Amino acid sequence: MSPIIGWSIPVGMDDLVMSAKERVRLDVMRRVERGEVTVAASAELMQVTLRQAKRIWKRFKSQKDAGLVHRLRGRVSNHRIPEELRQQIVKRHQECYPDFGPTLASEKLAADALAISPDTLVNLLKERGLWERRRRGRRHRSRRERRSSFGMMVQMDGSHHDWFEGRASWCVLMVMIDDATNRTWARFYRAETTEAAFDIFGCWSKHHGLPRSVYVDRHSIYRDEDHPERPTQFSRAMKELGVELILAHSPQAKGRVERRHAVFQDRLVKELRLRNISDMEQANAFLEQFFLADLNRRFAVVPRRETDLHRVLPPDLALGEILCVQEVRVVGRDWCVRWKNKFLQIPAKHASLDLAGKKVTVKHLASGQLLVSYQDHPLSFRELPTRPTPERSRVIHVNNKPWKPASDHAWRNDPVGRAATSPRRGGSTPAPVGASATPSPLPTPPSTRHAAPSLNSG
Repeated sequence: MSPIIGWSIPVGMDDLVMSAKERVRLDVMRRVERGEVTVAASAELMQVTLRQAKRIWKRFKSQKDAGLVHRLRGRVSNHRIPEELRQQIVKRHQECYPDFGPTLASEKLAADALAISPDTLVNLLKERGLWERRRRGRRHRSRRERRSSFGMMVQMDGSHHDWFEGRASWCVLMVMIDDATNRTWARFYRAETTEAAFDIFGCWSKHHGLPRSVYVDRHSIYRDEDHPERPTQFSRAMKELGVELILAHSPQAKGRVERRHAVFQDRLVKELRLRNISDMEQANAFLEQFFLADLNRRFAVVPRRETDLHRVLPPDLALGEILCVQEVRVVGRDWCVRWKNKFLQIPAKHASLDLAGKKVTVKHLASGQLLVSYQDHPLSFRELPTRPTPERSRVIHVNNKPWKPASDHAWRNDPVGRAATSPRRGGSTPAPVGASATPSPLPTPPSTRHAAPSLNSG
């Protein structure tokens, strides 16, 4: 089931919360109601069978918007396998059939009185991180026809090139082209980043509306190679907007945008040279004011169907808060949230939420503004320069007084007679073994021995 997002429709005295998938179906059913598309055509737009499309249309006519909400929302499926049996199946599979394919493993499990379908087995293993996708051989590919209507699919890609022919540093041209009409939008950026992908998609959506699907390559912006099941920032945004994200397996698969790169690298480079444009700001202004309009006039084609299938942006939809970097952070015990070496202090007016130790969402908008929310509730905060640390007083002890051994120190009470001078220096011999350990006191030297010599001494 699609995730429930913050879009609501007023129904009587209450608001009807719909998922992204149900929102798409609502848009299609309203088009059928206005006579823009047929019920048969709506089945293709909703990606369901004609029989299911007729059921959806019948329910929509009788119950309107509320008829599109899934009946099993919030309920556990009646066909769900008991948890104890699920654990037995996974344990048996890991003990006996870990390297078996799903079909063969399900057959062996059925022989062990643990019947399960191959698809359900794969889902059980994926939930526990025990399934690895195996590479298959190359399959046969055939030429794909254009989509029938404007807005059904948009291809997007970045072109790295020396656009200014050495007059400025290299940059990337992000290009979006409609699959049915060849209508194109493009803009220069410093690099092919997530922020650039968000910005070019937002520009297209503000001009035309939300497309039904986006066809991209397998760049790290759109797919995490190390963890394919983990959504990237861009794929998360497309899921929230109800836009299907299609990943191409080769550059030839999205050949329409690749061929458009060749047109830009030929015509656009020469136009920038003739006008002596050497920075991205002037180049983007030239694209929007002159080049793109002429390009679409020359190379756009008429679609098989004239209906524009872009979805209009809802008035209550904050597009900038979806097309931005969002990350989950944990609130510390000091009610601070750390974000890229910044400390965001949440004030005491949110004390009723008891946020210490809980997760909040930090949104970094394209304008640089930060937003913090907890369960879709916005939170106020103030940025601290550094995290406050307790002051620790350091006491430095200085002792310049020379150390003098005590009268009973071992140095003053030498049992082996090392205090006496050696025979070589004219002293007495060491005491024999067995003699008293207490040395005899040394004679007090006369005071005249240390007196200064007289000048008249002969």
